Amino acid sequence: MGKNLRQQRRGRGTPTYRSPSHKHVAEIKHPAFDHGTGKVLDLIHAPGRNSPLAEVEFDGEVIPMIAAEGMQVGQEVELGPGASIYSGNTMPLSGIPEGTPIYNVEGRPGDGGKFIRTAGTSASIVSRGKKVVILMPSGEFKTLDPRCKATIGVVAGGGQKEKPFGKAGAKYHAYKSKAKANFSVRGVAMNAVDHPHGGGSHQHVGKPSTVGRNAPPGRKVGHLSPKKRSKRK
Repeated sequence: MGKNLRQQRRGRGTPTYRSPSHKHVAEIKHPAFDHGTGKVLDLIHAPGRNSPLAEVEFDGEVIPMIAAEGMQVGQEVELGPGASIYSGNTMPLSGIPEGTPIYNVEGRPGDGGKFIRTAGTSASIVSRGKKVVILMPSGEFKTLDPRCKATIGVVAGGGQKEKPFGKAGAKYHAYKSKAKANFSVRGVAMNAVDHPHGGGSHQHVGKPSTVGRNAPPGRKVGHLSPKKRSKRK
């Protein structure tokens, strides 16, 4: 009898693939109110994130927000349509000039921010009108509602991926905070009893690597329901 595959363990939610949510600071969203001025109390590290967070106080309420590059303790942060065009301020897309770098952009008005939240990333506004078109870091153009909020600036903490881990332990803990395994053994390197691609006198799949979407959990490995199955000419 073989062991459970990675796909089965991940679906079941074993400790390796379970996010340590008790270590997370909070759910990071734009403040629920539309107007206000806050003050940055502290810049903190959040486990599971590669960007630092800023603890901003609005009328006695402390709200964690994704920090902008260059943000400092004691800085004033403005929120609302009348906010000035300055790094760290949050306002609707309709009031942000074209070409301004933005991050933590809402997909729908009021959802709190869904796009561009990774350290060192930013988008830019291409055009404004009945709809606002922004250029994503991937090069994709996305059309959004002008009422969607965004924060001006670039996400702080850029350049983290350029630093090597240095040792396996550092990579293990970094991936564990994101509920990911820090290494992955290839299926063709296993025995036939352990993986559908295992076994044989040399490492090879030995069968078509495409698999149907309704395949059972122990068989669903390889290319899942690919759109193209024909050989290259």
